[in-house]
Amino acid sequence: MNKEFKSGFATLIGRPNVGKSTLMNHLIGQKIAITSNKPQTTRNRIQTMYTDEDCQIIFVDTPGIHKAKNKLGTYMVDVAEHTMGEVDVILWLVEPTTFIGAGERHILQQLKQVKTPVILIINKIDTVKKEEVLKFIDVYRREYDFAEIIPVSALKEMNLDSVISSVKKYLPYGPMYYDEDTVTDQPMRQIVAELIREKALRLLSDEIPHGIAVTVEKMSERQDGLFDIEATIVCERDSHKGIIIGKGGAMLKKIGSSARTEIENMMEARVNLQLWVKVRKEWRDSDLYLKNYGYHPNDNR
Repeated sequence: MNKEFKSGFATLIGRPNVGKSTLMNHLIGQKIAITSNKPQTTRNRIQTMYTDEDCQIIFVDTPGIHKAKNKLGTYMVDVAEHTMGEVDVILWLVEPTTFIGAGERHILQQLKQVKTPVILIINKIDTVKKEEVLKFIDVYRREYDFAEIIPVSALKEMNLDSVISSVKKYLPYGPMYYDEDTVTDQPMRQIVAELIREKALRLLSDEIPHGIAVTVEKMSERQDGLFDIEATIVCERDSHKGIIIGKGGAMLKKIGSSARTEIENMMEARVNLQLWVKVRKEWRDSDLYLKNYGYHPNDNR
């Protein structure tokens, strides 16, 4: 065992929309997890790697912990809560406020059942006055014996170095699990599907995004280096299908164009992206559809 190199796992937990994916993307210096201002953007466990000369941190981004309303919601919460006892350190992200709501109380109860060190990350401090931050720290300090409390702004990249140096303290000495150039263990098809879903989340109205999934049916490279990608946006209602396609196909073209640009930037290659829309009624409550779309209930390990 290398007594100079540290390696281990750090999970990011919190309620929906607290900025977990944004923080992880900025910590590793590359966009892997999709982000939007809609809650429940992240649905699966996503692993990314931060590697420097003396450590490798494998960050585990998890779905927001919320009150589940269907099987997909239950799956997402299970994924998030399951990781707490499997990692070396927990990063709990919260909003900058003195009010601890029911969602945070539930997470506190979960944390009290594990022995993993917990670093509290108070995110979005760019939205409040500096003198108020001490109040937020004081309120949370009374609730739990945190290993550390770090105020940050993931979006503005404020105080992120402190997060890395703090996580390092709690990692064991060990090997480099992934090559130093590796930033994620996500298959390319899954990243592409998620990027398409992100654009749909950002462009569609509030009631539709929770009910969509994206599957990539084809991904092949031509001899000239151009990639042909065929993907389907799955929704739950015929009326939603009409909205996703839009008048004369305008919305679907908009989603496709926006997604294609980002996919091309990520893959550093030209992309021919074709999108379709299918209706699968109540797919979020179907074990079969959940499995087909990449969500595997009872198999979160």
